Amino acid sequence: MANPAQHRSSRNQIVFGIILALLAAIGFSAKAILVKLAYRHPVDAVTLLALRMSFSVPFFLAVALWSHNQGNAKSLELKDWGAILGLGFVGYYLSSLLDFLGLQYISASLERLVLFLYPTIVVIMSALFLKRPLGRQELIAMGLSYAGIVLVFVHDFSGVHGSGMAVGAGLVFASTLTYSIYLIGVGQVIVRIGTVRFTAYAMTVASVATLMQFAFTHPMTAMRQPISVYTLGLSMAIISTVLPVFMLSASIRLIGSGQASLIGTIGPVSTIFMAQAFLGEGVSLLQTIGSVLVMTGVVMIGRHSLSPKTRVS
Repeated sequence: MANPAQHRSSRNQIVFGIILALLAAIGFSAKAILVKLAYRHPVDAVTLLALRMSFSVPFFLAVALWSHNQGNAKSLELKDWGAILGLGFVGYYLSSLLDFLGLQYISASLERLVLFLYPTIVVIMSALFLKRPLGRQELIAMGLSYAGIVLVFVHDFSGVHGSGMAVGAGLVFASTLTYSIYLIGVGQVIVRIGTVRFTAYAMTVASVATLMQFAFTHPMTAMRQPISVYTLGLSMAIISTVLPVFMLSASIRLIGSGQASLIGTIGPVSTIFMAQAFLGEGVSLLQTIGSVLVMTGVVMIGRHSLSPKTRVS
């Protein structure tokens, strides 16, 4: 029988894990708000992403170096390096680029809801390629989620965001698709390498790819931006990339990936309220109903499969 001190310690760990998961979800959700604020200035998606990665990469390099110097760190094989390169490119670089491009056309609220469909896409892809049968609950959950997206899409299309809606939603959906591919391939890699170590390495790969793209497609003068854009880029790096990545990793260790992911369903809600507060995006009844349907579907899938992994977007 556990003594009172052990019980309090366990309870405190659970509470701390819940707080970390909440903060991580809000931090990730704030990214769309910061990007939309930055787009009020004459800055394009590639430059903005390069600023985000420039500010982020020193932290990930430091963590990568720290993890490499740990005495119990497992030596990486060639297949591990290949997985880090491939998954870092697809899951973090390409997914982020498509997301930033899509945010040029659609609202922050719709972007977060479309990104939040990734558990349903993982289930569909697992059924198609890994021959995992779809259960009745999963089919109902996906029906609810996509019905919700249609409602929010109709709301945005009928409002000020109608122009370029199909392009923007398509780009963000492509971002969600590439991240889902990453999730399917990352499971065993994280087991071999470790979550924090893998994230640091993969984010470093994504940062290098982003900066290389900027170097090949933009003059260095494109980095000359107003102070407010630098501030937003730094905020994206700290608030919406570095801190939530490691807070979520710590939360998963304390309360498990299933519980952490279910707590993460607060993400779209926080985005809607932040978009209303900072961007002036209205919240209609149709949008609210659609958001509830999406989150209900994701919660159903999360509880059924407990499959989510750490996300950076």
